[in-house]
Amino acid sequence: MHNRRMRTPGADEALRWLAGQGVIPLGRDRWLAHGRECTTDDVAHQWSSDAVNDDLPPAELLRRGFGLLDLLDHYCVTVEIGFLIANETDPAIRAVFWAGYRERLEREEPVKPVLYSLWVDWFEDHTTSDEAFRAVLADDTRYLRSRNRLDDLATGPLHRRAARVLEHSGPVSWLSKHDVYRAAATVPALHRSVYRGLLTSYHDFYGDLDPAAARTLLDQLDLPPDTEHLPQLRAVLLTGARNHYLNPDLWKSVAST
Repeated sequence: MHNRRMRTPGADEALRWLAGQGVIPLGRDRWLAHGRECTTDDVAHQWSSDAVNDDLPPAELLRRGFGLLDLLDHYCVTVEIGFLIANETDPAIRAVFWAGYRERLEREEPVKPVLYSLWVDWFEDHTTSDEAFRAVLADDTRYLRSRNRLDDLATGPLHRRAARVLEHSGPVSWLSKHDVYRAAATVPALHRSVYRGLLTSYHDFYGDLDPAAARTLLDQLDLPPDTEHLPQLRAVLLTGARNHYLNPDLWKSVAST
């Protein structure tokens, strides 16, 4: 990861906290820690845990953790934030956590550690994937559908969040995401993202889909004829296949026909 500092109040607060630990920035990916020069990677690995393990209320620790994430742009920070929230039962604190993810998923420049964390830490874990998917997209989509406002997903920050979540949602159970995919398929601006969601639902190791329902959705999408892997995906779904890893040779066989 690079030291791509986001100018946010949280990042400034994290910078002050690091200074209190004897860690100061020297330049891009260069830091001075107790007289020793180190990298952003070093800082993230050495101080992320300390940042969110302190005698402070959880909401303050989350604010510091997200500030450190904005400052360091490093997946290690999301891991420590995840440890902080793992056993948190207060719904208000969990709401603060998910609000932090949503805000970063909506930025013009994606916060890549959040996308990666969402995929591998939350969506791939069957005990957390439904909560995570609801928090970052499904609840909002279902609300907008109930108000006949799905067009709100077509532009702006909400569109960016929806597109990014759909494209990384392969491991989410089909039961949790099918109605959201159907809703997104009514928004032309999201068709490519729904397609990427279907493709990763088939190809991810933990991906999940229902072949018949996925094929119906695929037929509803307006995609360029040269969309990568479109014929192969349609062909494997026609066979009733649910996941690439249940029959890895199938994809190769349809690709060669």
